[in-house]
Amino acid sequence: MSLAIFDLDNTLLNGDSDHAWGEFLCTQGIVDPVEYKRANDRFYQQYQTGTLNIVEFLEFALHPLAQHPQQQLQAWQRQFMQQCVQPMMLPKALQLLAEHRARGDFLLIITATNHFVTSPIAHQLGVDALLATNPEFEAGRYTGRVAGTPCFREGKVERLNQWLQQSDHTLEGSHFYSDSHNDLPLLERVEHPVAVDPDEILHRTARERGWPVISLRD
Repeated sequence: MSLAIFDLDNTLLNGDSDHAWGEFLCTQGIVDPVEYKRANDRFYQQYQTGTLNIVEFLEFALHPLAQHPQQQLQAWQRQFMQQCVQPMMLPKALQLLAEHRARGDFLLIITATNHFVTSPIAHQLGVDALLATNPEFEAGRYTGRVAGTPCFREGKVERLNQWLQQSDHTLEGSHFYSDSHNDLPLLERVEHPVAVDPDEILHRTARERGWPVISLRD
């Protein structure tokens, strides 16, 4: 059983669930619609350019989770899935997952977006496991802090290595699909890196290294 590893945002989804969650909070009036949107857009631009300070971003992104009880958060989560995530679903992404599933591969999503946002998405996509940035959870509430290593850039490699040590899987025959140059550390570790609708930097790198470049959107 080989690992088929997938980035989530802008790879399996036609959009970024992390950024979309911030926009959802704004449109619902859960956060300040002007200041929060400005910061949300700024962090997203930094992610795209490769200059994101992940610690600073997570302080921002996880703060709203700590301000509300679980029951309310789960209700918003269901609404977010229906209104925002469903339109991002890509038929070709579902087909790619199905092809790997039919081969007997183990399907793993690894994403920088936090587990609260991505867990229901991973469940709907039917993958076998999810590695995401974990918000700290104590006494029935989120604290607004991160638990463990953020699942971002080199952190994805660290989190995957930790997971591999606790499982019977290896990277032999492994695939990793991603759109972002932020994922180069992990793309360089697998046997079969694949650029999916890549950003400019990753597209150039993939061409230089002879990696496949595919689209799940056309």
